[in-house]
Amino acid sequence: MNSFGNIFKITTFGESHGAGVGGVIDGMPSGVDVDMEFIQSELDRRKPGQSKLTTARKEADQVEILSGVFEGKTTGCPIGFLVRNTNQHSNDYENMRNLFRPSHADYTYTTKYGLRDHRGGGRSSARETISRVVGGAFAKLCLKQLGINIQAYTEQVGHIALPGSYKDYDLSLTESNDVRCPDAATAERMAELILEVKKEGDTIGGVISCVITGCPVGLGEPSFGKLHAALGSAMLSINAVKGFEYGRGFAGVAERGSQQNDVMVPPTDNSGRTAAFLTNNSGGIQGGISNGQDIYFRVAFKPVATLLMEQDTVTLQGEATKLTARGRHDACVLPRAVPIVEAMAAMTILDYYLINKTVHL
Repeated sequence: MNSFGNIFKITTFGESHGAGVGGVIDGMPSGVDVDMEFIQSELDRRKPGQSKLTTARKEADQVEILSGVFEGKTTGCPIGFLVRNTNQHSNDYENMRNLFRPSHADYTYTTKYGLRDHRGGGRSSARETISRVVGGAFAKLCLKQLGINIQAYTEQVGHIALPGSYKDYDLSLTESNDVRCPDAATAERMAELILEVKKEGDTIGGVISCVITGCPVGLGEPSFGKLHAALGSAMLSINAVKGFEYGRGFAGVAERGSQQNDVMVPPTDNSGRTAAFLTNNSGGIQGGISNGQDIYFRVAFKPVATLLMEQDTVTLQGEATKLTARGRHDACVLPRAVPIVEAMAAMTILDYYLINKTVHL
């Protein structure tokens, strides 16, 4: 289960404190211009140590492309890549060797496999998401040529949330602050909360919203290949994600069908489509298939499990003990998770575009 996708597929490898993290991308269309500065900038958005809000671990996260690119273009062959780990402090995890961190993957991983790499969580570390961001960057380069854009942003940290919808904000301002929230005043309050929690040795969760524009009609299948199910599966595979909703989601259950339905009207543009919509409560997907409107969804992230404060736990032998974690950890994953959400969305949309192109000619 280290591969993701159907036609556009990525297989990832590596651990948090191993030699590096990397992957192989298969199914990337040939002839796509490869902008290495863009790919590296996507990794820079995810990398640790980028601000006082994130973990202090310093990693360049410099990507090396090993295959599948020639003279600045994709060849259609597998794209191999590697990001080397250079700043591991493995001794910080020595006190976790013989015990489990509460709400982490330590217990389930050890029970399932009989052993685990206790250094930073090994394969269950969020450092694995480096590979996803590289794959997402390649997918974004392809989607750009199709006029499809993906933008995620931090909507909520703890109890501090942006009111309204994504249409109420200029999403181009998302990268203007360390929280990656498109509203400066709210971002400042979020940052203050993260720093407060960090000072206490605790952690905090939140919500990331994502908007996909320019998606054509017809992506997704009506039964076991619904587009929203694929997006949900992609998001729920990200470390610390606890929930996914698209369109009106849970807020719509209190409404009636007459309020929720997206009324259709004759189109007034030259898109060639036979219908337009007055609203978009469906979130751009109806019957599991994209309808041409903006696709928007929300992803809930739990507080990070590793705390820099004392907790009760048990040893590998089941004996009661105490744990105070050491090392460098995020107090809130939201700022660094924004590009990860975008990456998983990009790979999903490109994969389903290629499926639609291949199967439904």
